[in-house]
Amino acid sequence: MARILAIDYGKKRTGIAVTDEMQLIASGLTTVRTHDLINFLKEYVAKENVELFLVGEPKQMNYEPSESEVLIKEFIRLLTKAIPTIPIKRVDERFTSKMAFQTMIDGGLKKKQRQNKSLIDEISATIILQSYLYK
Repeated sequence: MARILAIDYGKKRTGIAVTDEMQLIASGLTTVRTHDLINFLKEYVAKENVELFLVGEPKQMNYEPSESEVLIKEFIRLLTKAIPTIPIKRVDERFTSKMAFQTMIDGGLKKKQRQNKSLIDEISATIILQSYLYK
């Protein structure tokens, strides 16, 4: 089997999570500057066997797309052009940032550590991946 890679796309930073090759465990991989994201993904899939990209789909409470959806659609267009062999699925990402922050609290991280927005993005990507794997 191959890995599934989840992407919590952000304007400045993007959280990345990935499964093991058996697709049993979702783990945070890293946070990447969004400007460098396509290159990072190209390098990663050159080294690792990835069968699917999951991209978070931000929605408002009324199920309407959020303002960032325009940026995400452009990213998906560029990703499809750069890596056409790997399919992309969208996953509802509502509340993932709040869940990530709560996970940090539950994990006992100190207040200063919880202010690390990169870590929140990485945990959010992991939550997106877990929601896909365990539904």
